[in-house]
Amino acid sequence: MTIKTAVTSLSLLVLIAVAAPASADTLLIERTAFLNQAAVPARGASMSEVEARYGAPSQRLDPRGGQKRQWPTINRWSYPQFTVYFEKDRVIDVVANHQAVSTEIGPAPAIR
Repeated sequence: MTIKTAVTSLSLLVLIAVAAPASADTLLIERTAFLNQAAVPARGASMSEVEARYGAPSQRLDPRGGQKRQWPTINRWSYPQFTVYFEKDRVIDVVANHQAVSTEIGPAPAIR
């Protein structure tokens, strides 16, 4: 076998391996990317707007921060599909709640 034939064969083998269909588990980050942005509160919405559109939260978690003027108070409201984070009375972030899926791979637990 010549070098040219060997290189051609190796190239074809690599091409077939790369082009072969792959099956994979669903990553947590992929699931959260599919969270419908229209189904969650928009950044900047007020607490009253969120409550009017999505109803009362299933849980109002204790506020955090506010010990100093430069540390604003962060309030968290938990809904079944997501948790809303407020700075003062405005939405600053919305995070999808974890819902275990058997094929989902997330971060490994912390080693203590």
